[in-house]
This record gives sequence, C-alpha cells and structure tokens, in this order.
Amino acid sequence: MINCRSSRFGRLQTIRCAIAGKNLYIRFTCSTSDAMGMNKVSKGVQNVLDYLQAYSLDMDVIGISGNYCSDKKAAAVNWIEGRGKAVVCEAILKVQVVKNVLKTTVASLGELNMLKNLTGSAMAGALGGFNAHASNMVSAVYIATGQDPAQKIESSHCMTMMEAVNEGKELHVSVTMPSIEVGIVGGGTQLASQSTCLNLLGVKGANKESVGSNARQLAKVVAGR
Repeated sequence: MINCRSSRFGRLQTIRCAIAGKNLYIRFTCSTSDAMGMNKVSKGVQNVLDYLQAYSLDMDVIGISGNYCSDKKAAAVNWIEGRGKAVVCEAILKVQVVKNVLKTTVASLGELNMLKNLTGSAMAGALGGFNAHASNMVSAVYIATGQDPAQKIESSHCMTMMEAVNEGKELHVSVTMPSIEVGIVGGGTQLASQSTCLNLLGVKGANKESVGSNARQLAKVVAGR
C-alpha cells in the first residue's frame, strides 16, 4: 500500500475526509506499533499526496497537515474519535476506605463529582475536561518517560465518573481517556533517566512477541491501571 512504503510498522486503518468550500481535509488513522508515530504517519501521508498529485494535476497541496489531525490542541475530533490510545480505567472503593482515608462518604463524593467534574465543566464549556486535574498526572508521566510534553493537551482529555454501588456500600470510580499519545521507542524515550523509568515500568523497548503491547501498557499506566 502506498501509505506504508516508508515504514515497516506504519499501517493505514481509516481515512476521514471533511470539506470546507473548495478545500479538502483528510484525517489518516494509522497503527504505529510501539512508537508514538507522528513521523511515520507524516511520511506515509506524503506518499499518498505524491500519488494523488500524479493523477490529479489540478490539485494543490497546501500543507501535509491541515490541523484536522489535531495535534497539541484541544479538539472535539480527538474527544469523539480518539487519537493515540483509548483507555478506560475503573476501581471499586470500599465504604471504609472512603470514610477513613478520604474522610467523606460515598454519597458525598458521587454528588461532588457530578456537580463539579461533570456539570461544572459543562457550564464552563469544557472540551474533554470533565475531571479534576488529569493534566497534572499526564504531564508528570510524560516528562518522566520521555514523551512529548506538549501532547498532554489532548492526552489529558478525561471524563471521571463516580457511582454508588452495592446499596451504597461501595463507590465505583472510572476514568475514560480517548486520546493518550505515547510511545516507548524513539524521541525522548532514549534519554538515560527516561529510559530507566520505562525499564522500571516494564515497558522499555519494543515487545517483539506482541508488537505494540508495551506502548499500550504505558497508556494504561497513564490512566492509572
């Protein structure tokens, strides 16, 4: 396939097109193995554009990226369709933990989450920010593991939900993060301190037996699994 000519690991999955007047915006979705993969995708897109130009002489390529990706920006397309890895993480908190450790009640936490993280964020017109401070954790993990810190913008898209279960004796907590952008090869992952951190997490280097699994595991770590 034309898109894959420049990479052994980049594989085209879907293409989404949007039209604005006489302009066409194309969003390529690719699997990129254990790399974050922006360079792989960009090279593959260039291959496709070169091919299209050879058969459409009146087509003008304005830029390899039209910001429909959308990289390092809060965008609804990432919140709805995802970008990078999508992770849902959940936990059950016993009523004793809520009372003795968090010093509150199951009902109070559920109400606070609804009125603050959900309703309050909606009142503010938040885009993917239905949480308390997911960005803090994402930033810390990204710096420690050699990710691109600027991508914490869309990677911090997170919805926190809380629900009383088992007749109010337990609290079900979940976070849904649809656009975690991580890789465990290339870029800052090769730096000494960051490489050591990846090694401590058990995700250093590509997994030859299960391609892409280490990057997926790192995304789970970001979400809290």
